[in-house]
Amino acid sequence: MTKPLIKICCVQSIAEARTAIKAGASAIGLVSAMPSGPGVIDEALIAEIASAVPAPVETFLLTSEQIASRIIEQHHICRTTTIQLVDYVEVAELVKLRQSLPDIRLVQVIHVVDDVSLLEASSVEPYVDAILLDSGNVKLDVKQLGGTGRVHDWAVSRRIVASLKRPVFLAGGLKPENVAEAIAQVQPDGLDVCSGVRTEGLLDQKKLNALINAAFG
Repeated sequence: MTKPLIKICCVQSIAEARTAIKAGASAIGLVSAMPSGPGVIDEALIAEIASAVPAPVETFLLTSEQIASRIIEQHHICRTTTIQLVDYVEVAELVKLRQSLPDIRLVQVIHVVDDVSLLEASSVEPYVDAILLDSGNVKLDVKQLGGTGRVHDWAVSRRIVASLKRPVFLAGGLKPENVAEAIAQVQPDGLDVCSGVRTEGLLDQKKLNALINAAFG
């Protein structure tokens, strides 16, 4: 199995982006307005960071918006290479996004609960470029759409990976101590990490290096 790509999420400055890239990250995540969770920055700063990231490193705009027109407006400001949809988006809206932004990668987040999550991933797969498996909860009064630091059931995630043809990222509670086990169990194409490489909200160079060494070791 090839080693997965590493995406460092919740990046809050150009300095953090450079630190992540220097450590070996293939992508960075930039979080726009969310109902809850860490790392939210305004769209102008997302645009500033994204413009400073050199190719071929990918930049992900994390959006909780569910309507294509609003997501397209965000993209026109932020100009990332990829849009990460952290909440459910209707297929009709995904089609509009693909038609309006044909060169921008679309990544749909599936918050893994049980085998119903497998059906959700399969139904959306034809309309996006990749799937990202996370540990949020969209049924709460205040939705949790990422950055929870919780590990979900990796056995379900493994079944999802095995059933799909699109690339799959794994998120949710990944840290230096468990990332090798996560890779072995789930066999994802990419890893998405936020809280596991931070201390008091700030990117922690020691944790970052430890996680990447564990993933690539």
